[in-house]
Amino acid sequence: MTTPSPTPSRRTLLRAMAALPASAVLLGELPGAAFAAAPPSGSATRYTIVPFLNSNDGTVNVYQSDDATDFRLLKSSAYTPPGNRIRDASVFKHTDGYYYLTYTTHTWQDVSTTIGFARSSDRANWTFLYDYTVPIANLSRAWAPEWFVDSDGSVNVIVSCSVTSDEWIFTPYRLKATNSALTAWSSPVALSGIGSNHIDTYIVKLGSTYHAFTKNETTKYIEYATASSLTGPYTISRTGDWAGWGSYREGPSVIQLDNGAWRIFFDGYGDGNYYYSDSYDTFATWSAPTALPVVSGTARHFTVIKETVSGGPSLAKNVTRSFQSANYSTRYWQTQSSLLNLPVVTGSSTAAEKSASTFTVVAGLADAGGYSFRDSAGNYLRHWDFRGRFDANDGTSTFAKDATFIARTGSSSGAIRWESYNYPGYYLRHYNYQLRVERTAGTDLFRQDSSFVPVTAWA
Repeated sequence: MTTPSPTPSRRTLLRAMAALPASAVLLGELPGAAFAAAPPSGSATRYTIVPFLNSNDGTVNVYQSDDATDFRLLKSSAYTPPGNRIRDASVFKHTDGYYYLTYTTHTWQDVSTTIGFARSSDRANWTFLYDYTVPIANLSRAWAPEWFVDSDGSVNVIVSCSVTSDEWIFTPYRLKATNSALTAWSSPVALSGIGSNHIDTYIVKLGSTYHAFTKNETTKYIEYATASSLTGPYTISRTGDWAGWGSYREGPSVIQLDNGAWRIFFDGYGDGNYYYSDSYDTFATWSAPTALPVVSGTARHFTVIKETVSGGPSLAKNVTRSFQSANYSTRYWQTQSSLLNLPVVTGSSTAAEKSASTFTVVAGLADAGGYSFRDSAGNYLRHWDFRGRFDANDGTSTFAKDATFIARTGSSSGAIRWESYNYPGYYLRHYNYQLRVERTAGTDLFRQDSSFVPVTAWA
């Protein structure tokens, strides 16, 4: 058993976020993006990042995650370009089925007028395509290229460039692919309104509005701007420490989670950590920044892509099941005075104990792609003060979200981890034979403690 993670200090804020209606989800930035929802049974969400390493900017690792929090290594040193330098890699999946990288080709001290391109069919094995010289007069540095696919399907790269007259003052430019092979590009166009002295500009489109997250190189804060056109003019409306992320932050990347929230990742290069923060109100307010487990301190400047893939956990609904601990095989979920515990259950247990260890699996109260669990008295499993308990459904949106869990792949065959719907990255896990909801530690032991095998019901 592991020591539980600390109770978060911003529970009140997160409770307010959880009270948002289930319909308050936002459209993604990719063409044809649907409303965010938990993956259907037998499918899984997959997030991929391709960061260069804090210890080595000559290669990149590939990591993947099913919850955007616990990233696991897919392949180390997955790609080393011919020039032996790769920084700030951005990844996306094209309509041709391939994954593409674009990246900075030189270390930060060097003059670098090119950005690199590579391709992969499986995210693990990459082939160098070419280095592209950005056609800007007197160009000194072309850094941090970021993919952006507009709602019309056009593929763009937003790249930060400086000229020789002031090599450390960067301006974001748009390059637009003029062929489907991504080998020809339009002339660079500066993003009006963001202007000079901004770098690492990352853009998300919601409806007809472009939302830009960009680092101010003087203050070292990530700022926020909006526009009605990709090239602007943008209006920067949030400056300084507006989101509570702190200074010396760079490399923002924004993705939508399964519950409709938006998550920003950024490189806290000033203190050596990599952070994430969540918003439930279209980028107005954000949760306190939290260091990513596993990759924080190792990974540098990355972007994130999200896909729905086959092969995820599969569990029928409207059936009764019991839930066996993956690493304590004689222990099962059981209601005890309304609380969820993990006692030993055997064939010689009483009928009452077996009944208390049997649950009806139903569609998630807040999201039909998720799951809720009902006991024999008709009460639902929900978290309260990060403790698993059974309560009567009061019909509120908060209760529905507290009682909804997303199925994630477990630590062993047949096992499932249950992620809280309204606390992304928090899982139902056992501690001292109690069932709690705690933030993932990213360790194998935490994954085991939070993995449970659905089995034939005891009663």
